[in-house]
Amino acid sequence: MFVNRFLSASQNLFKGLYKRSYVLQNLDWLIFVNILLVILFSTFAKSDSIGIFAIFGIILTVIKLLTKPGESLRLTSGDIFLLVYFMVVLISVAGSTLLLYSLKGFCKTLTYIGFYISFVNYIKDNKSKIKYILLVMSLAVVAESFWAFYQNFLSVSAISGWQDVTHLNPEEVMTRVYGTLKPYNPNLFGGYLLASLPSVLILVYLPLLNRHVKTAVIGFIAFLSAIVAILLTGCRGAYIGLFIELLLLILLTYKFLKPYYKKIFAGIVSIITIAAGFIVLSVSALRARIFSIFAMRNDSSNSFRFNVYNSCLEMLKDNFLLGIGVGNQNFREIYGLYMKTGFDALSAYNIYLETAVESGVVALILFIGFLVCNITKCVQYILRRRNPYVIYLTIALLSLFGMLVHGFVDTVFFRPQIQFIFWIMIGIIRVITDRGGRVYLYDRK
Repeated sequence: MFVNRFLSASQNLFKGLYKRSYVLQNLDWLIFVNILLVILFSTFAKSDSIGIFAIFGIILTVIKLLTKPGESLRLTSGDIFLLVYFMVVLISVAGSTLLLYSLKGFCKTLTYIGFYISFVNYIKDNKSKIKYILLVMSLAVVAESFWAFYQNFLSVSAISGWQDVTHLNPEEVMTRVYGTLKPYNPNLFGGYLLASLPSVLILVYLPLLNRHVKTAVIGFIAFLSAIVAILLTGCRGAYIGLFIELLLLILLTYKFLKPYYKKIFAGIVSIITIAAGFIVLSVSALRARIFSIFAMRNDSSNSFRFNVYNSCLEMLKDNFLLGIGVGNQNFREIYGLYMKTGFDALSAYNIYLETAVESGVVALILFIGFLVCNITKCVQYILRRRNPYVIYLTIALLSLFGMLVHGFVDTVFFRPQIQFIFWIMIGIIRVITDRGGRVYLYDRK
């Protein structure tokens, strides 16, 4: 393959420099710190600032590939879907009627995929660092959860119309927390907490492996705190995703327990479920928020989304094969030609519909193929193996399902705070399920 031949030639050229350079020999540490900074800055920095760290990590990885002897690139079956998806997006951008807007959106896509490649390249030789990455992510979630409690205590007011209060009594109006993420938005905050929630399980699993029960109990309390914080966001899409995450967690836990403990576990889950149901029914604001999910057109937020979906389907009919080009600015400009009066939108409020509208049905199929390929490998590994990596894969699988379910009713998935978590989780799955790196699409020979 030309790429690996080029890398090999470059590594031979810089061989002497690499041997003499302390910095080049320790690029992995810089990349590791950069990954942690992306995670931490996502909690309070603006999108551009987060992207700068991601781009810096990509640059470091390119330097590493060009100078470190033995470094090469390989593709798994899942990566093939991603590569073809990227090519289709590129063609879509080239054919967009708003080229400049599409190029801006494409640069974001390039940054995300570049971060994924950088993350995978680092983790494949540093699997021991996965737990530290998840630990940092979990600590960020715990900190945001406590901040959510503080905002709820203060009864922060909504910055914009975040809840339809037309048919609600005053006691049913919910205080929706939004954390420190920018821009301030409870749906973004809910999506972020949902995507990051499984990482908090590392605070439970690792202590249990080392038989530190008290520490595991503290971790479980932190996990429950993050769940409560999700409820406080009032993000109904996150509620649905949370239900799926918890259901999947219960099923996986039940499967791996011994027969004697399965009965105890089933009893505990039943009690917790009944208690949770009682709490939901007794808190009027939370009850009203959850029941509004099923109000359909009677809830203005639901009705707004249905109108947006209809307009986006019309857009898709006219741009079926390659879409209109990626990017939220590009979407908004063209959406204006299809929208119903009074129903302006920044996105399609469905990540699958938005992918199809922006890059065409072919891109959507490829993206889904990429997801299915990685998720299938992840599930197969979890069911067949018994090693510490199963913990990391379980966390990644829960996170992915939460994000992808939430994505049916919102597009905060495309915000960097959630996108980088998505690529981290996919990267963990890709590296661990890669059969020890023995499956090559191409190699240097």
